[in-house]
Amino acid sequence: MADAETQREAVLDALDNVAERLAEEKEYLTDLDSAIGDADHGANMERGFGKAAEKREEFAEMEPNEVVKNVGTTLISNVGGASGPLYGGSIMFASQELEDGITAETSVSFAEAYLDKVKDRGGAQVGAKTMVDALVPAVHTYKKSIEQDDLPPLEALAKAVDAAERGVAFTVPIKAMKGRASFLDWRSVGHQDPGATSTLFILEELLETAEEYLDGEVDRDARAEDAVGRDE
Repeated sequence: MADAETQREAVLDALDNVAERLAEEKEYLTDLDSAIGDADHGANMERGFGKAAEKREEFAEMEPNEVVKNVGTTLISNVGGASGPLYGGSIMFASQELEDGITAETSVSFAEAYLDKVKDRGGAQVGAKTMVDALVPAVHTYKKSIEQDDLPPLEALAKAVDAAERGVAFTVPIKAMKGRASFLDWRSVGHQDPGATSTLFILEELLETAEEYLDGEVDRDARAEDAVGRDE
């Protein structure tokens, strides 16, 4: 396991990468949310993670788990609507799983705790056309890759990202059962869920950061131009 300083730098770099990616994707996420939601998901995600990234110097002396916890706190304070407690509160809750450092085992525990809290707070299950449709296959794939297949964390994370991508595609043909999109009933069919999409973007940036800190390579472009649902 890397020392606490290296782990903290990895978390901070991941935060920077996520914030940058969500800023780049703000308009795209807004377009997705305009079709079935309040058209504010892109702005909310950019603002929340942007504010967290601005606190890098403040986070620089914290333990890795405290950095993660404070990212969650910042999201709650700066992200509007249901996304603040959903993303931020779930990150805060799951951060306790990293108290002994970031390892393959604790990262699995973090992922499971985050997923459980998201499902608990949002009340959504797979098939409801929400971020859960991307999260569940990603977390389950990551856990299986680590605990059963004994894969290195980097390869396991790459498989999780691929699973999340398939989960995002799964949201397109199904009817929304939760959130504002559910008000559209069958008119929500044919639209990609913005929450699942931003979840994929976050996972892609975690993978890109992990490639800088972990041994090995993965056959995947985390910033592929042909991202799910994007028009040519």
